[in-house]
Amino acid sequence: MSRKMGRTKNSTDDMINGALAQQQDWHERRQSFARDFLTSLNMFAKPNPNRRVVGRPAIKSDEKTPDNRNKNRTVLREYWFPILCAFVVIFVTIWVLFHHIGANSSAQPVPEPIVRTVASELKTPAFDIVRIGNDGKIVIAGRWKPDTRVSVYTNKKLVATLITDDNGEFVYAPTRAWAAGNYTVYLMDVATHTKSEDKVFLYISDAGMENSVSLLMTRDGSRVLQAPTMLRDGDLSVSKIDYMDNGRMVITGDGLPRLRVSVMLNDEILGTARISDYKHFGLGADVGDLTPGDEYTLSVRMHDGDGNIISTITHKFIMPQMTGDDDTYYTVRRGDCLWIIARNFMRRGILFSMIAARNNIENPDLIFPKQKLNIPVKQ
Repeated sequence: MSRKMGRTKNSTDDMINGALAQQQDWHERRQSFARDFLTSLNMFAKPNPNRRVVGRPAIKSDEKTPDNRNKNRTVLREYWFPILCAFVVIFVTIWVLFHHIGANSSAQPVPEPIVRTVASELKTPAFDIVRIGNDGKIVIAGRWKPDTRVSVYTNKKLVATLITDDNGEFVYAPTRAWAAGNYTVYLMDVATHTKSEDKVFLYISDAGMENSVSLLMTRDGSRVLQAPTMLRDGDLSVSKIDYMDNGRMVITGDGLPRLRVSVMLNDEILGTARISDYKHFGLGADVGDLTPGDEYTLSVRMHDGDGNIISTITHKFIMPQMTGDDDTYYTVRRGDCLWIIARNFMRRGILFSMIAARNNIENPDLIFPKQKLNIPVKQ
């Protein structure tokens, strides 16, 4: 028993001694590495001639020492490694900078993704682009079934027949410019007579593409394809402002076809109206009693198909004293109908029959431009 315990104790002592020896060896190796590392760093340190080494007598500045005798040793030899590192860093920085600039200058901008319905999923021919160029030249691009004949109609008149490619796409770009005016464009499959669900309204201005309009007409409303970029004086105008005893105001004027106008009185919106194909608009709204002698500000704004304001007219007026004349007259303009006139002046379009009766009109669907109508405002 005592022999076994002695062997165990000796074995434990050996393990402890071995661990201590390994730890001492690790400390010595760490100290040796630290000395070597500091020595290597010391070789790059600038010599200090004023530093005095312990055990060595101080050296006067006029004595010839090994350092003084080696004054011809250049700074480059003393600091070659830091200088080399500095040049490497500068070179890498310049390379990265020029490489980055070159990459940016040569990179092409990534276009916005175009989400389109696949031609095989279309139920009718569809428009992609309808643009009005210089001198009235237009470009029409669309899609339908691959290798299919598609006709282009403007104002119900056939102008071209094209064949779609393997992807179902086609482009119509006539070399002859279209005359200034209004056009309604739609597509039709030649074989099945399938008409495009959407139509495009074009207004080609005699002032050029800057004043022209292209609108995609859908069941959900209109969407601008090309908006006017520059307007002339007269593209938006107010021709008449009527104020009646019943507190209703009617504003008539002219603008770009198929766009919309909004009317505000003293920063309070009265309503919106669509400009007809013949550039005319009319809007009636209840404004209540206007005080004679007070100043009012009437603003008419024209919007494109996306609702952006492209033109504004501001008219300030002082409300005159009412004369008490019950007669209100309106001059018919091209594109008017009695329903719209009754809605503007009498609040309800269904009252158009009263206008017809007052003016002895036998056929309410037949009125003529410049025809003067007496409006029965007081019923």
